[in-house]
Amino acid sequence: MSLAASAISENLRAIVGPQQVITDSERLRRYLIGGKTPKAAVRPGSDQEVAEIVRLAFVEKLRLMPTGAGTKRDMNIPVGEYDLALDVGRLDQVVAYDPGDLTLSVAAGLPLSRLARALAEHQQFLPLAVPFLNRATVGGTIASGVDSPLRQFYGTVRDYVLGMEFVTGEGQLVKSGGRVVKNVSGYDLHKLMIGSFGSLGVITKVNFRTFPVVAATRALLALFASARDAVGMRHRIAQSSLRPLTLEIFSPVAAQLVFGDLVARGETDPRSAAAREISHWALVVSFAGAGRVLERYERELRQFAGGGQVALLDETSTAGMLARMPEFSPLALASSPAAVVLRMNVLPGEMVQALGETAFAAANQEVRWAAIARGVGAIDFALLPGRDDEALGRAGRVIDNVFEAFERRAGSVTIRWCADMWKETTRARKTSRNDLEVMRRIKHTFDPSRVFAPDPLAAWT
Repeated sequence: MSLAASAISENLRAIVGPQQVITDSERLRRYLIGGKTPKAAVRPGSDQEVAEIVRLAFVEKLRLMPTGAGTKRDMNIPVGEYDLALDVGRLDQVVAYDPGDLTLSVAAGLPLSRLARALAEHQQFLPLAVPFLNRATVGGTIASGVDSPLRQFYGTVRDYVLGMEFVTGEGQLVKSGGRVVKNVSGYDLHKLMIGSFGSLGVITKVNFRTFPVVAATRALLALFASARDAVGMRHRIAQSSLRPLTLEIFSPVAAQLVFGDLVARGETDPRSAAAREISHWALVVSFAGAGRVLERYERELRQFAGGGQVALLDETSTAGMLARMPEFSPLALASSPAAVVLRMNVLPGEMVQALGETAFAAANQEVRWAAIARGVGAIDFALLPGRDDEALGRAGRVIDNVFEAFERRAGSVTIRWCADMWKETTRARKTSRNDLEVMRRIKHTFDPSRVFAPDPLAAWT
């Protein structure tokens, strides 16, 4: 049914007020996703308004897209035509915060930057070092499932989300989990929302366990001639008693993307070495503690580096490094008009082989590439081709080769971020799943009429 129908427009205005319904084509361009623009956008101010809007979409058979600050627009989210953008930006409150109990409840539209400032007043934080940190919202971060370099120490967001409130495709407001750490009531239904891209429900509130701010933080940067040498140091750290905060391995071009602007500004600190030494792989490991702990980390990490060139970063340089690392995918997209970022998940013992196979496939087709490998086995591999048809064809063959290789081995690969030109052709390019039927049943349970436009299942159908 067309959203232009006056009855539907009037119903939306009755729910949220006339000023919170957007139909102007120029303003609607903000909600462009995957080349698709909605017919209208609506900005609810409460959980109840979200539920009423979804119920209206359910009755009128409208396709609805939950959205926030729009920072995940370049992620490879399968979206067809959609009628209505549900913008949760007005849901931006800290609902409840108990610093003594290390628990927090916030609305989904709250920007992570504001949340970080509120927690910092009590010397606490959340380990959500994610892309677009200055603009990203809580709900979009959770729904997209983007991870953080801090997962090396703190785990993924699943490990510190205590509960959630969300609206299903039938307009039902559901509560799952709780606000306390020792919560044992019912199933953890809220964990299904993590990484669902809004395909199962609209997240309205999230409950977190918070963490005390760590002591003094330092980072050590080690340069190596090959990925094998860098991964070898990663293995030595993993087998030791050290528990670093982050552990990231950068290919030479990835180091240039993430740290190269420091050279352009004429700054001289150890971070610039990664950009100047373009032929080297860089391993960055950060750690925290009191004086003796920091000394022990430095001493042992230098030993683990073997013949690698090593630089210890001071606290200011470490903070800058940690702030830049999550921005790899956005920087890759900005560096090439046709960039594609593959996410590969492998066992740590297979990191060298996965990097080698993918790098060989890219080099064989003469496609520029960059990669970051996390110590836990997650690898972001960016292809950076030109925009002409020949370059796109070669990049497409690299993608085909990578997926074929992963079909034959353990691990998985998905297209995580990409320029718009790839979104239709790459939608089906995901490795095989053996849980599709379960996923379809979950989708039908939460959204039986397929009200929500995001459809990750389309990648396998």
